[in-house]
Amino acid sequence: MEKILDIITHKMQAAFEAAGYDRSYGRVTVSNRPDLCEYQCNGALAAAKQYHCAPIQIAKAVVAQLNAQDYSLVEAVNPGFINLKLSGQFLRTYLEEMRTAPKFGAAQIGAGKTVVVDYGGANVAKPLHIGHLRPAIIGESLKRLYKYLGYNAIGDVHLGDWGLQMGLIMAQLQDEKPGLPYFDPDFTGEYPAEAPFTISELERIYPAASARSKEDEAFAARAHEETFRLQHGERGERALWQHILRVSVEDQKRNYDNLGVSFDVWLGESDAQKYIPQMLETVKAKGLCVESEGALVVPVQEETDAKEVPPCILVKSDGATLYATTDLATIVQREQDYHPKKYMYLTDKRQNLHFEQIFRVAKKAGLVGPETVLGHIGFGTMNGKDGKPFKTRAGGVMRLETLIADVTDYVTSKIKENQTVSDDELPQTAKCIAMAALKYGDLSNMPTKDYVFDLDRFSSFEGNTGPYILYTIVRIKSILAKYGKPVSPAQLLSACSAEQKQLMLVLSRMADALWSAYRDSAPNTVCAYIYELATAANKFYHDVKILTEPDPARQASYAALIDLTRGVLETCIDLLGFSAPERM
Repeated sequence: MEKILDIITHKMQAAFEAAGYDRSYGRVTVSNRPDLCEYQCNGALAAAKQYHCAPIQIAKAVVAQLNAQDYSLVEAVNPGFINLKLSGQFLRTYLEEMRTAPKFGAAQIGAGKTVVVDYGGANVAKPLHIGHLRPAIIGESLKRLYKYLGYNAIGDVHLGDWGLQMGLIMAQLQDEKPGLPYFDPDFTGEYPAEAPFTISELERIYPAASARSKEDEAFAARAHEETFRLQHGERGERALWQHILRVSVEDQKRNYDNLGVSFDVWLGESDAQKYIPQMLETVKAKGLCVESEGALVVPVQEETDAKEVPPCILVKSDGATLYATTDLATIVQREQDYHPKKYMYLTDKRQNLHFEQIFRVAKKAGLVGPETVLGHIGFGTMNGKDGKPFKTRAGGVMRLETLIADVTDYVTSKIKENQTVSDDELPQTAKCIAMAALKYGDLSNMPTKDYVFDLDRFSSFEGNTGPYILYTIVRIKSILAKYGKPVSPAQLLSACSAEQKQLMLVLSRMADALWSAYRDSAPNTVCAYIYELATAANKFYHDVKILTEPDPARQASYAALIDLTRGVLETCIDLLGFSAPERM
């Protein structure tokens, strides 16, 4: 099903062509003056230069070629604007088709294609914290959007499980618990089945070890030695590493599940190690590698670069590999396993240069095909009201589970104040609203921008918030339950009020909104769309008394319209990663 903007544009392009002008001038946009019209075309202004003709003359000639039955208003306005309002019948017919089409007519642009979304990247050396919120919910939303548009979308957590952080933990554990058998070279028995630490202890051990390594050279050297032993297969270090991995992953899965985020693949840097030799051989065979101060690097600077792009280091002078090495090896792995047509990485924006480097190497070396899309979203930070990165009251980094619990508790207290739901429904309702507040509060911002976390505003039932969207859905479901009759798209009638038409117009733009979100990798576009839709729905509700409408046909039309609204809203919030309760 074509997007409504494409349909209108194609009609306008045909009119330009019929009037004797190039059809490329017929691009239509949503009006920036909704008080004057719904859609507009400014192509006559640009065409005037080519055809040496007054813009208004061109506009009038084009208008004469348009089918007036499609519009309630079609006019040429000085100096050459073409203003459009859709006819009620045109809009009704489009919505009727949209209602019956699979996925509301969203084009399946990803059909037959695979996309890998890399959006976890947590360090297994410590529990998930507030810094892991943005990649998790932005990545989850994009993955869901890709699936909705037909892609085989694979979400990969890509754990940080193979670097110096492992050696730091082991060196610290050796000092704190010297009797552990993992450090005894003469130990030949079975290692304990249970880990000698909890996730809370890991939360303490790793930062302590990291800080210590910066001041204690001997300790730092031991950490490097432990890392070396692990990566070369020493039995004790491998066993201890398995404990770290299991304890951390179990905690991560529990927290991600609580957040409503799921991954299809739980692999990490360690899984990429066996692909490194193959990757290096491929890069070398292309003649891309040079030696620089003992290190193996790939120059990636292009003549068109406005600023310097440093070489990508694959192997250090001491033989050690880096994140770039692992990421490129992971591409080799994914190409063999999934053959993706698109990659999308979610990390903080400080890694923008890193991904620019590995993307260039991957393309130059032919690790991916020339048509394969390699994308990276460098997200901004979540800040407190002071404009600084969000912290606990004590000034520390907040664990993710603490943030979720705090938001849920806050929402629970607000619900109790209003006594809007029963005690039995309270936990699930509070969880739904908390997730909506947390996720919508984040996703309504551009991913690349910093934003201020404001729990009071995010949890409000008024304004551009997740709870406001949920309230609209719950209200519609309540009306439909009281209506108590089946609804059908065939029951839709042309709008009989400005509020009804505005709701129908916004509904018709769903496919355009999803396309924009896909094109720009911007879930905030979906948020903006459903806020506009919810606002239009609530204005319609206040203008029209659905349940007391005396005309059965008109009442059935209203019911069909709000049911379509409910379906679109519920679909969109699912794409954002949250759901609506039955009551609020």
